[in-house]
Amino acid sequence: MTRFVVQLAFDGDQERQRERLRVRPAHREHLRALKDRGLLVTAGPWADDSGALHVYEVAGEAELRAILRDDPYTVADACELVLLKEWTPLP
Repeated sequence: MTRFVVQLAFDGDQERQRERLRVRPAHREHLRALKDRGLLVTAGPWADDSGALHVYEVAGEAELRAILRDDPYTVADACELVLLKEWTPLP
């Protein structure tokens, strides 16, 4: 399994913000399901709500991209993917 860091940015556009808030419950349920399956290590928004950081543990980048493609935030075009990078945490 490989760990990846994903950074998301939330656009300041009011329409996109409304859409993000509308799908937020589904997005959070999606994350809970991934956490329950052991694919999501941790996730959460920045304190100023300008974006979020997620850490995944998956078989590879293709699996992660499929997970992100199915995320309600992606489906609703409610955020921008800023960073998707393999990560090697210190023991």
